[in-house]
Amino acid sequence: MRYIGIDIGSTCAKTAVMEEDGRISETFVLPTGWSSFDTIARIEEELKKQRIDLEKSRCVSTGYGREAVKMAQKKITEITCHAKGAEVLFGGEPMNLIDIGGQDTKVISCTGGRVEEFYMNDKCSAGTGKFMEIMANRLELPMDRMDQFARNRTEELKISSMCTVFAESEIVALIGKGTSKENIAWGVLDSVVRKVKQEYTKLGDGDRPVFLTGGLCENSYLLELLSAQLGKEVHSHMLARYAGAIGAAAAAKKIKE
Repeated sequence: MRYIGIDIGSTCAKTAVMEEDGRISETFVLPTGWSSFDTIARIEEELKKQRIDLEKSRCVSTGYGREAVKMAQKKITEITCHAKGAEVLFGGEPMNLIDIGGQDTKVISCTGGRVEEFYMNDKCSAGTGKFMEIMANRLELPMDRMDQFARNRTEELKISSMCTVFAESEIVALIGKGTSKENIAWGVLDSVVRKVKQEYTKLGDGDRPVFLTGGLCENSYLLELLSAQLGKEVHSHMLARYAGAIGAAAAAKKIKE
C-alpha cells in the first residue's frame, strides 16, 4: 500500500507519496494552471509513470482545489495538513510554522502534528509568493534569481507601500529613476518578510522554534532576512515546499481499511 498526498494550491500542485514505513519516496510539483481538473489528470499521469497503482493506494487531498480530486478518499484543509507535514519533516515538538503560499501567508502553532493556533493573510497578496512573482516580472527577473540579485544590493531600499498595486507603482517609479535591480530586489524581499512578521507576532507563543514551508523555502537569502526580522533563526527542509502534500499523505496512512 502507498499513500498519496495531493496539495492543489493556487499557483502550484504538489504531490507526495509515502511508503508503509513512513518514508517519502516520490515528490513532484506541477503548475496548477487555470483548471484544477486538468492538473489532477496530469498528476495521475505522472503517478502512473512512477508505476504507482492508484487502485491500490490511498489518497488525501488538500489545498484550494482539494474538492476536485475525485480519487481522494478524504479531503482535509491545508492548515491541518501543514501541521501534519511539519511533524513528518521536523518532529513532534512544539513549533511555529510560516507558510508563504501563492495567494496567502499562514502562521501556525502546532505540537505533534496538531494545530493549536493559526492566522492567515488572505485578503491581500502583499507578503505572498504572488507579490514576489509580480515584482519579479516587473524587474524582468526569474523568481529564482531574486535571491541572487538581492544579495548584491548596495543599499537597503525600503518599499513603503504594503499594497501590491501601489508597491508595483512604487517600483516603476524607482526603475524610472535608474535604481538598480539589486536594490529593488532587496526591497521586495524586505517587504515580504516585514509583512510576514506582522502575521507572526499574532501568535501567542513566538518563542518556539520556527520553520518555513511553501514555495519560497529554498530561497536562502529570504530565510536570512526573515530570521533577522524575527530575531531568531528560521529553519527549513529540502522537502518543506511539499509540507502540505506530505501531511496529506500522512493522513492517508491513517485511514482505516
